[in-house]
Amino acid sequence: MRVALDGVTKAFGTNRVLDAVTFEAEFDHTLALIGPSGGGKSTLLRLLAGLDIPDSGSLFVNGAELPQDEGALRRYRRRAGIVFQAYNLFPHLSALENVLLPLTRVHQLSRPAALERADGVLRRFQLEEHAFKQPALLSGGQRQRVAIARALATDPDFLLLDEPTSALDPEMTAEVLDVIVELKESGTPIILVTHEMGFARRSADLVAFVSHGGIQECAPAAEFFSTPRSAETKRFLEKILKY
Repeated sequence: MRVALDGVTKAFGTNRVLDAVTFEAEFDHTLALIGPSGGGKSTLLRLLAGLDIPDSGSLFVNGAELPQDEGALRRYRRRAGIVFQAYNLFPHLSALENVLLPLTRVHQLSRPAALERADGVLRRFQLEEHAFKQPALLSGGQRQRVAIARALATDPDFLLLDEPTSALDPEMTAEVLDVIVELKESGTPIILVTHEMGFARRSADLVAFVSHGGIQECAPAAEFFSTPRSAETKRFLEKILKY
């Protein structure tokens, strides 16, 4: 997968979250975005998802420039699987109905075809016994697995994951990270915002450090963690890996 930014700026009020960012990366499976809170990671992911548009500059995914008109953006978003840290499941719907909804409403599959696909992804993530439970009856790890299953059910070209383990305890975090490793092994390209440094070190092809409105450094995972090039990256890693 290839992603590129050319002079991308995104501000919210007077706060320039991304400031004229130019960047390019190509990777086989996983690009991990790490950095301090408020550094621009989630904003970058939302731009790549087509959920926000830049104030200036252009983004490219696999050589194609992301459109900026709403109709074309809706078509683009259908190609991406997006998973948020807060699950974004509909609380009044069962796990199965949460997975079915984008298949029938957005991708216009017939109910039988959507059921077949939804049943398949729920089985894949060992969720079939929870299919008729509403999110409130599921654990945090199960809810996040449902969110990932929903994203995968649409057969996306790639997955965008925004801090998918941030609200989970250690056991549930491991559960969700195992699912992400499985996705990597199946060949689905992933761009992942994460604070799980051990996971990024072991499982990402590339790691990018996002801070102060820009991408300060990007390198293969082993190189990134063993020999960071910028002083800011080094300070960040020393701080978060201290304990």
